[in-house]
Amino acid sequence: MSFIDEINQVNTLIVGASQGIGLGFVKKLLLDERISKIYATYRQPDSAFELINLASEHPERLICLSLDSTEELQIAEAIQQISTQVNKLHLVVNCVGLLHEGTLQPEKSLKQINSENLLRYFQINSIGAVLLAKHLLPLFKHGERSVFASISAKIGSIGDNQIGGWYGYRASKAALNMLMRTAAIEYGRSSPKTLVVTLHPGTTDTRLSQPFQKNVPAEKLFSVERTVTQLLNVIEQLQEGDSGQFFSWDGSRLPW
Repeated sequence: MSFIDEINQVNTLIVGASQGIGLGFVKKLLLDERISKIYATYRQPDSAFELINLASEHPERLICLSLDSTEELQIAEAIQQISTQVNKLHLVVNCVGLLHEGTLQPEKSLKQINSENLLRYFQINSIGAVLLAKHLLPLFKHGERSVFASISAKIGSIGDNQIGGWYGYRASKAALNMLMRTAAIEYGRSSPKTLVVTLHPGTTDTRLSQPFQKNVPAEKLFSVERTVTQLLNVIEQLQEGDSGQFFSWDGSRLPW
């Protein structure tokens, strides 16, 4: 039985919900009658119009919060706002991620390495997640099972790296995996009912992957809806010993 079926009122938080996989999670959870509250964060209102419209259609269940996950004060304030309405969360999915923006592009060789770009990758792909883990802990300290999942990437697996390149993205996702693995150990002591995992969604047809889709076989390019369904299946099938692990979209464990 899924941990969601064990709980009367399921409260969820999707971080980075303005588009792509995050927005897909919000849409899927809205269709699920087991879900009581959905908190959803966005960084910029002009790219979150679809999310904000959904919130106006579902004002009792969907609450939108402005949040830049690179700013710890904003994380603390958003979670404080949530805690004035509910005293526990059961599912948090961190969907924030950066692969390219403007002149920042994945590096093909060492000569393209730029320290500012590397810092940007780590700030968004790694540090924000562990700051969330820090501030979310009080809302996870309850007697019901819960899951804190962060979207990682198979390309962040050191053991699986066969072709190189993409230094900043690879390293920042590897760092995300290590930070969440370490947080899982601490959560195991302070919030033992919470499972902390990282998830590889597969190549999904989003703005993040768009410039890099041409070499992806059609059967390996997933729609957002398919990706979200697959990831929720993995989340719902997690067992007690799975905290601190790195899972692919099909439920298999990935190497570090």
